[in-house]
Amino acid sequence: MRTALVIGTGLIGTSAAIALSQRGVVVHLADHDPEQARTAAALGAGTDEAPAGPVDLAIIAAPPAHVPGVLADAMRRGAARGYLDVASVKGGPRRELEALGLDPSVMSKYIGTHPMSGREKSGPLAATGDLFEGRPWVLTPTRDTDTEVLNLALELVSHCRAVPVVMDADAHDRAVALVSHMPHLVSSMVAARLENAEEAAVRLCGQGIRDVTRIAASDPRMWIDILSANPGPVADLLSDVAADLEETVQALRSLQSSDEAKRGAGALGIEDVLRRGNAGQVRVPGKHGSAPRAYEVVAVLIDDQPGQLARIFADAGRAGVNVEDVRIEHATGQQAGLVQLMVEPQAAPVLTAALRERGWAIRQ
Repeated sequence: MRTALVIGTGLIGTSAAIALSQRGVVVHLADHDPEQARTAAALGAGTDEAPAGPVDLAIIAAPPAHVPGVLADAMRRGAARGYLDVASVKGGPRRELEALGLDPSVMSKYIGTHPMSGREKSGPLAATGDLFEGRPWVLTPTRDTDTEVLNLALELVSHCRAVPVVMDADAHDRAVALVSHMPHLVSSMVAARLENAEEAAVRLCGQGIRDVTRIAASDPRMWIDILSANPGPVADLLSDVAADLEETVQALRSLQSSDEAKRGAGALGIEDVLRRGNAGQVRVPGKHGSAPRAYEVVAVLIDDQPGQLARIFADAGRAGVNVEDVRIEHATGQQAGLVQLMVEPQAAPVLTAALRERGWAIRQ
């Protein structure tokens, strides 16, 4: 791949363009908002000048509802040798594109893809060339997909340092409904409980509520586009969640009963949902996509000052300990925070002793 055209210079399109430009591909940028394309160009994503002729690959980074129209327009004017989109829904847009009556030989030049990466912020200013590094990038070829186009898509994934995953389009849509779309709505519903909550209650927010509500900060307009393209699978999953919620509510009501038998049944109901949650959570892939590992936590109190995190990681390195993961919980109303360093169990005593020796305040 020597040349590419990115149509849509939001977070995903601009991030892909930056990654390609960094690897020597000449990238042309286009957007319905010319100012956004100019912003992406200023960030090093490419040029907002139109290509002189067909490029090797056209990347459509538009919302799902607009993908078929934008793709059809690019195909009819012969903008590229190959075409792909990066929308988060695959089955519906492809069927809409097929319904537009494009020649089968043209349709063979298209492959639907979805990089499983993003941020709470949108737009070109949120873009980064390493957004996709180590993340799955789904490819949904059909029997008619041209081999050259599949190879171009794989080259794009490689340039972005992502991990290619081949799936059927409809299977992909059911999967992202489960691991992305439904969780986003549930996160938003939990966060909505905070909107009119008393300030005294909100000040008690800890890492748990931050974890649950983090993705609720995303742009609602973007998510309306996504959910409108995949409503059925999401609704089915939410229906199952609603049934679990109703059973849990009834179990909690039973715990209020003066009848010992009802309280016992309520406790069993709560235990059931918690245990099923345990069973599901352990299936979430851990580091490098492997099965989750059990790590020990070394908790360190640090001041909210420049360089503190760098110091603690450097001290861990001097102790010969690899930090597998890290979480930071900020202290409400204080210029301090609790850093939780996840390490292999056998490394925890070594790290604890080393950090104490260097003056760090360890918390049990």
